[in-house]
Amino acid sequence: MARKILVVDDEASIVKLVQFNLEKEGFQVDVAYDGQMALDMMKNEFPDLLVLDLMLPKVDGLEVCRRLRQEKKHIPILMLTAKTDEFDKVLGLELGADDYMTKPFSPRELTARVKAIFRRIDALKGTGHEEEKDALMRIGELVIDPEGYVITRNGEEIDLTPKEFELLLYMANHRGKVLSRDQLLNAVWNYDYIGDSRIVDVHVSHLRDKIETDSRNPIYIKTVRGIGYKFEGPKRG
Repeated sequence: MARKILVVDDEASIVKLVQFNLEKEGFQVDVAYDGQMALDMMKNEFPDLLVLDLMLPKVDGLEVCRRLRQEKKHIPILMLTAKTDEFDKVLGLELGADDYMTKPFSPRELTARVKAIFRRIDALKGTGHEEEKDALMRIGELVIDPEGYVITRNGEEIDLTPKEFELLLYMANHRGKVLSRDQLLNAVWNYDYIGDSRIVDVHVSHLRDKIETDSRNPIYIKTVRGIGYKFEGPKRG
């Protein structure tokens, strides 16, 4: 079955161009021309991926991301914008966007980014310890459901953004191994962000605030000075 993509942009020429190129690659494409229209369409059926412009009428792209996050809808998002402001880029990623492209862009590159997002999602769900694939992961007080994008601590659900969850899942799948910031950027984000380690550090800080009992003395996500991070379970005994 073809994966479904919702393209949201108020510029008809861009919508037509993106739709044509994605359909040529075998994707099923729906379109919306403002944020409210996109939200209304997603009330009934969610796409496999959202191509979302930042500057939209009625409801802007950042607000669409916020609402999806509030409703705990884990939809991969490729954000488009004519803006180059670093704040908007980081905020979009913070709100759960998987990738970020600035207009004007190459349709071929956009198609490649879409495929890369799907590959990363498939890889995240398929990596790790064999006995835990497609099963709950139990680490200390944490229970991680890779398929449901749900994590609980002592039975209580923890509210993570999609990107926070994917970072946690990747680290948990590689627990006990030291992971550099560039490794995490490449695996969980996109090659575009290599060298921008702030994104990793900010997400790790947020994860610690949410999953650790004491974020200043973490038992799960350890800092390996000068390299990156290592995910561990609590010590026994």
